[in-house]
Amino acid sequence: MKATFTTSGRQFTVKEGDILIVNQYPGKSEGDTLTFNEVLLVGEGANAKIGTPHVAGAKVTAKILENKRGEKIDIFKHRRRKGYYRRRGHRQELSVIKVEKISA
Repeated sequence: MKATFTTSGRQFTVKEGDILIVNQYPGKSEGDTLTFNEVLLVGEGANAKIGTPHVAGAKVTAKILENKRGEKIDIFKHRRRKGYYRRRGHRQELSVIKVEKISA
């Protein structure tokens, strides 16, 4: 069974056993269980249930496998001929999750 859900402003289409990388959830650590209630679509083909905007009673349950940080992104600001520049860096906090159960 497939499901499409939304979290952190992004949509994911998954089936049971899929592994995703999403933005980290504050206060959640490795081994914790997440429940996503904002399910947009459940099922496939003729058996699909499409929500308006969400499917009532549907949820996706996932387990956090790992919390990590993404690749470093360098931000460089520069004004020509003025001797002004500014360097910044950013690493996004991420969680690796595994979809355990899809219920409709």
